[in-house]
Formats: sequence, C-alpha cells, structure tokens
Amino acid sequence: MQGKIIKGIAGFYYVHVAESGIYECKAKGSFRNQKVKPLVGDDVRLEVLNEEEKKGNIEEILPRKNQLIRPAVANVDQALMIFSAAKPRPNFNLLDRFLILMEYQQVPVVVCFNKQDLAAEEELAVLEQTYRSAGYEVRFTSAAREEGLGEIRALLKGKTSTVAGPSGVGKSSLINLLVPEAEMETGNISRKIERGKHTTRHSELFALEEGGFIFDTPGFSSIYLPDMEKEELGTYFPEFARYEPKCRFQGCAHIHEPGCGVKEALEAGEISPIRYENYKLLYEELKEKRRY
Repeated sequence: MQGKIIKGIAGFYYVHVAESGIYECKAKGSFRNQKVKPLVGDDVRLEVLNEEEKKGNIEEILPRKNQLIRPAVANVDQALMIFSAAKPRPNFNLLDRFLILMEYQQVPVVVCFNKQDLAAEEELAVLEQTYRSAGYEVRFTSAAREEGLGEIRALLKGKTSTVAGPSGVGKSSLINLLVPEAEMETGNISRKIERGKHTTRHSELFALEEGGFIFDTPGFSSIYLPDMEKEELGTYFPEFARYEPKCRFQGCAHIHEPGCGVKEALEAGEISPIRYENYKLLYEELKEKRRY
C-alpha cells in the first residue's frame, strides 16, 4: 500500500492513503541503520498490521524530489513565506535569510505579507517593490478581513507548498481559512513584545480542497545561512545577475570595488537598498564565520 506522511510525532508517522484514510505507523529499524529518517511529505510504502485500528509499518521511502533542511520536509513544489506587513513590522533580514535558504534549495517562493489592513499604502508599495524587483511573486492578505485568499488559493492549487514564517504574523489564522479542518491553535500576540507565541510544534501536511497539499511548519525567530563561501552569496540574490556582467572585476563582491554594475544599479534605484544592506550584513557574517 502506498501513501504520504502527513505528520510525525514522537516516532509515530501518520500516513494518508487515498480513499483508505490515515494509518498510524512506525518506521522499520532498517531506516535507523541506514541513517534515513522519514520526513513529512515523504511518499512511502507501508505494510498494514491492523486495518480496523489503522496501524501499520513504513517499509520503504520512495525517491524524494527534494528535501528541505529548514523546515525538514520532503517533496515540495514551492514555499509560501508569510510575514506581516505591520504589527509586527517585517524583519527584512530574517526574510532575506529565508529566501537565500530557498534559493539554495532551489525552491520557488511566493512572498505573502499578511495584515495588509494595518499598513499604510506607502508601506505596502515599498514591500511590493522590494521583493518584486528581486524577482519574487508578492501577495498581500488580511486574515482578519479574509482579504486576498482567492489569489493565494490559486497559487497553491495542485502544488505541494510549505508555509513558513515567524510567529505572530497570522500564519495559523491564514491556514485555518485555507484549510478549515486544520482547526489550528492560533497564538495571541503579546502586546508588550509584539511577538507571537510558538503555536505550531511540528510540521504537518494538509490536503487542499482544490487539489494539492500545504505544510505548516513551526514558527521561527532566527535562521542560519547555509554553509557557503562569502563569494557565493551574490548568486542567491537573483536581482544581481543581470548587472554582474557590467562589473569591472571578475569575482566582484559588490561592496568596495570600483566600476561595480550592482552598485550602479543600486544608485539608479533598480536594486532595493533594503536588500543590498542585508547582502552586506550577511557577507560580513560569512566572512567572520570563516575566520573562526
């Protein structure tokens, strides 16, 4: 029998089998010996031990299309990255770190800013310009007013999407609207610190009515960059690619060098200063990391 892992908790894996339901399974010991861990999103073959109680064993993990490091899920078509447009204000450094991680793992991203009703028009325009000019799909929603959901549904249809973002941005509220049966616990934002409580404890996969699946993953407050050389960083900023051929020096770091095509594009307003400042900060971080 074949199915898809939709949740894993404390060594148990819940496998969705089309038209049969959900089976509670353990993974065979041979996976441990091979140092292979089943992931949410894995397509698996299982042996049914008890049909009535829906219990079984996972016998084989089928080949993965991809495997994400953070969040740890498999077979993803795209990432829906949810940040709030206001309250709390978006942490651009955190968002750019996530985008680098997705570029590194070759997963397309849709950037969604929730709570659009709490932000001024000028703020929304800056958010849209910053990430659209970097080549990303950008959408605005308001879970509180149920705005922008149709566009998100259209982007999710027929695909397996991982939904990720920091705590307190309304991620669970949005997922509740997209998949009502998820009945997710929504966290209240602490007014004092404007940060959400961590409400999602594990990755979980939900089937969408219109076809496709969405992963909900635990909220995060920090992301480490993938293991890379500082010289590689620019390749994960897609908007740099068209200006790099204009750089005077090969291997230009786009920071102190004269005749830099990227810096000229920045001065001409073609590259976002928000993105460029984060690039410089992250470049320094990678430089420091290599020193130790």
